[in-house]
Amino acid sequence: MPIWLIIVLILVILILIYTAVTYNGLVKGKNNVLEASSAIDVQLKRRNDLIPNLVETVKGYASHEKEVLENITKARNLSQTTLDNHADLGDKLAASDGLTNALGKLIAVSEAYPDLKANANFSQLMDQLATTEDKISYTRQLFNSTSANFNTSIQQFPANIVAGAFKFTVFDLLKTDENEKTAPKVDFTHE
Repeated sequence: MPIWLIIVLILVILILIYTAVTYNGLVKGKNNVLEASSAIDVQLKRRNDLIPNLVETVKGYASHEKEVLENITKARNLSQTTLDNHADLGDKLAASDGLTNALGKLIAVSEAYPDLKANANFSQLMDQLATTEDKISYTRQLFNSTSANFNTSIQQFPANIVAGAFKFTVFDLLKTDENEKTAPKVDFTHE
């Protein structure tokens, strides 16, 4: 067998090995991004499951805050619908942000009801909600991190050739909610 044929065969084998290894790495990266997306869904579902109990607890103390409670229920139902219908991640997070805003109003309203704030059930639900909100934030960060790593891996040469051949595409990074971009304004001046 001529030497040039051996060299060509070795090159073809090396290219095939590189392609297989790169493809498997890209599949792993894509699955990591999808897993991070699923983790967001799990935390959104957990938060949605807490809301009905929270609304019922608040109703007992602040029944005349009907509009706030209705807005929370509507926002929770919208968020749950996006999860149930497997909407894209952007729609799920937009609905989630609406629920977060509605919950913020509930927290503000709860300040006017000392008996509600002292209620053990309300306190426990608020603690669970705060923990879940932290987990939502963490899973969003995890999604962005895994997406950025994956995006980088499919854009770098020569892996971009394999990624293009097998139609791997970049994942959009999650944007920060406009309300989260600025710190709340605190004013200690007395009038």
